Amino acid sequence: MIVSRQNALIKNIRSLFDKKNRDDQGLYLVESVKLVNEAVKSQDVTLLLGTEKGISQINGYTGRVETVSDGIFEYVSAEKTPQGVLAIVKKPQSVTAEGGNCLFLDGVSDPNNVGAIIRTCACAGYRDVYLSNCADAYSPKTVRASMGGIFRVNIFSGDREELYEKVKDKQIIIADMGGNNVFTTRIDGEFCLVLGNEGNGVSDFMKSRANKTVSIPMHNEMESLNVSVSAGILMYNLIKND
Repeated sequence: MIVSRQNALIKNIRSLFDKKNRDDQGLYLVESVKLVNEAVKSQDVTLLLGTEKGISQINGYTGRVETVSDGIFEYVSAEKTPQGVLAIVKKPQSVTAEGGNCLFLDGVSDPNNVGAIIRTCACAGYRDVYLSNCADAYSPKTVRASMGGIFRVNIFSGDREELYEKVKDKQIIIADMGGNNVFTTRIDGEFCLVLGNEGNGVSDFMKSRANKTVSIPMHNEMESLNVSVSAGILMYNLIKND
């Protein structure tokens, strides 16, 4: 049982809170009994770490397991109320787009919003998600907010110009307050829905490449919705009209 904060493995797990280290090592952390069980079923888990109670709740894993004291787990946990188990998971190394309708997040900076939108993408059947200048999809907060969605979509991260080249053959649908009512807009054929930064909206680069612009009607003098709420409304309504 690991009982020291100076243990090399404990130090390395703590280092994975930093994006640079996640990128350099090609690894990320998944925490909570539910998400670790999902990771074991669908992702390449390299290690389980947890308390005896936490590890006992994980099913079907036959790889490396390290047990730690309650105090050490609290030290490495990103949760306010730790459940006693986490997994180190390999980031996908070679991702292939599946085609169909997709989502492009243009500067969404809050990891909770990015995670919630990834969750909705998985629910609504959008398998390819493009992230330009966004919160990291593999940060602990994003992974937690995705509620397992991170295991069920293809994530592409990069510069706007680079990612646009991957989606330019689809209709580019921009979400903007000045757009047409999404509830009455019809979309024919495959599309890429673009949502922008929480404060500034979609970048000029992506706006200039839009085929259509859609919006959600507002009432009671309200100006906007949270971007993750908007994403859900738009994604489901656009596939209804598709």
